[in-house]
Amino acid sequence: MSPRAARAWHLLTFLVAAFALVFQLVLVYRGGHVLDEVEPPPTDERVRRYFFYFTIQSNIAVAWVTYLLARGRESDTRFFRVLRLDAVLGIAVTGLVHFVLLRPLLDLDGADFWADKLLHMVVPALAVAGWLVHGPRHLLANRDVPPSLVWPILWLLLILTTGPLFDDWYPYPFIDVAEHGLGIVLVNSLGITVLFLAIAYGLVWLERRLPPRDGQHKSDDSEVSRA
Repeated sequence: MSPRAARAWHLLTFLVAAFALVFQLVLVYRGGHVLDEVEPPPTDERVRRYFFYFTIQSNIAVAWVTYLLARGRESDTRFFRVLRLDAVLGIAVTGLVHFVLLRPLLDLDGADFWADKLLHMVVPALAVAGWLVHGPRHLLANRDVPPSLVWPILWLLLILTTGPLFDDWYPYPFIDVAEHGLGIVLVNSLGITVLFLAIAYGLVWLERRLPPRDGQHKSDDSEVSRA
């Protein structure tokens, strides 16, 4: 695939992710349903909760990195490598967890249904396909995995510490301390952390074995100095 095709794909992904984020925010502001909320809380609390969903943060990461890629702003820096890995990792986990754990719990219709599908299915498919087909290639290394876990771990700690302060609200059932107790939630969190680690190292392993895209050359030190 040509660099022009790659930029076009990343631009498409950015536009879809940005639209989905704004679309969902408008619905949340207007009182739309998220997961199984029966009676949405007041407006300020709905907006606060919107930004606490890992799905939203993952889509923001995808929008950010694909905007940079569409503009040709990718760089071989630690920050960009971790951002790229976090975007693909976060959105892949978002799609997987939604399909396996959350989809059976949902009973959405109308605009809420379509916003949910954009955030949990369309954007993950576009982002992962863009990474597989268009790269950029050979940027990631095993040493990029630990810093990529800082964001999801901080997110989890934030959720667990603020939940009791806001009517025992937790964005996902499997980390609901009020419902399951701290012990079970910690076990669930450990399992999710292992899932993150496995997918992150799997992404690095696969990315280093995919052929460079047109116009991109594998750097000489990618296999040695970044191991």
